[in-house]
Amino acid sequence: MKILLILICVVVGLISGPDSAVAQNTDENRVRQMNRVLDLRGQWKFSVGDNSKWQEKDFDDSEWEKIFVPSAWEDEGYPGYDGYAWYRKRFVLSDEIKDKNLYLRLGYIDDVDEVYVNGHFVGFSGSFPPNYFTAFNLERVYKLQPNILNYGAENTLAIRIYDAEVTGGIVSGIVGLYEMNYDIPIEILLEGVWKFSPGDDPARKEINYDDWDWREIMVPAPWETQGFKNYDGFGWYRKKFVIPAEYRKMKLILLLGKIDDLDETYLNGQLIGNTGDMSSLALFIEGEWLEQRAYIIDDLVINYGSENVLAVRVYDGLVQGGIYQGPIGITTEENYYKWKRKTEKKKSIFDYIFNN
Repeated sequence: MKILLILICVVVGLISGPDSAVAQNTDENRVRQMNRVLDLRGQWKFSVGDNSKWQEKDFDDSEWEKIFVPSAWEDEGYPGYDGYAWYRKRFVLSDEIKDKNLYLRLGYIDDVDEVYVNGHFVGFSGSFPPNYFTAFNLERVYKLQPNILNYGAENTLAIRIYDAEVTGGIVSGIVGLYEMNYDIPIEILLEGVWKFSPGDDPARKEINYDDWDWREIMVPAPWETQGFKNYDGFGWYRKKFVIPAEYRKMKLILLLGKIDDLDETYLNGQLIGNTGDMSSLALFIEGEWLEQRAYIIDDLVINYGSENVLAVRVYDGLVQGGIYQGPIGITTEENYYKWKRKTEKKKSIFDYIFNN
């Protein structure tokens, strides 16, 4: 039965070979594929202890020990060690990948991590003491903002880790830099720099709202990784873009990926979709953070050939928040439903295998 399962998965495209990234979340894998651009497995620099200076790009780690990644640090000369430690790795990015949509994959880390690239905080999983909780069973995948990377020059990756018990460190999985490619054709890609502000004000949905003093933020990526660490509550995103006149006769759908937790989405001041109910004071969270957002755009709402304003009201109840996973952009209704039929067919095959 196991051999049959593997063969069927290969046929339907769920497994594509040792050098392609197979996402931990099967729903996520239907939407995106990741191709490796840089392998980061191998020897890293390592030190037990904890010092905030170790995140800095130019810190001198020449006296640090070497450790193989991925592997538990207990298997690399630190048996029985529980506590804090840091990993560091230098790498060079080619100019040829300057325009690629890059993600850092770090496999599975036991238990908690904070990640820095060139001294910039890019992501975390779990929670350090005193409010400790583990994230040992989560694959680490962090979006890299283009403005923090050096192309054609050296970059420094630094990872702070806390292990509470048993094995510790970057223990297993895929480790490297990956380019994101989506299965569904995107006509107008909206990933990249948006405007963001915490708090809540219904006027923020309006076209002429003045957002000049808002922070710039990368989408998709949790807002905690971009200067709003530990923030729970309301926040607004805004993005200005043009829909060319050639799309006037097409039915368009806005894709907003996954949002943690609830959202209301406005185009040019008009509500075009929402996931979850923000009208309740209780703001119940029932797994909306796992849902792919796809909202039909009414022709009457669009300004063809000129500026449009997309405003997204988000409520996050706990842990990470915001527009955290793509695809983010506009596709045609035809492309969207082709993709839906394809993924539903894969899902039905997958479900049949595991239910029989």
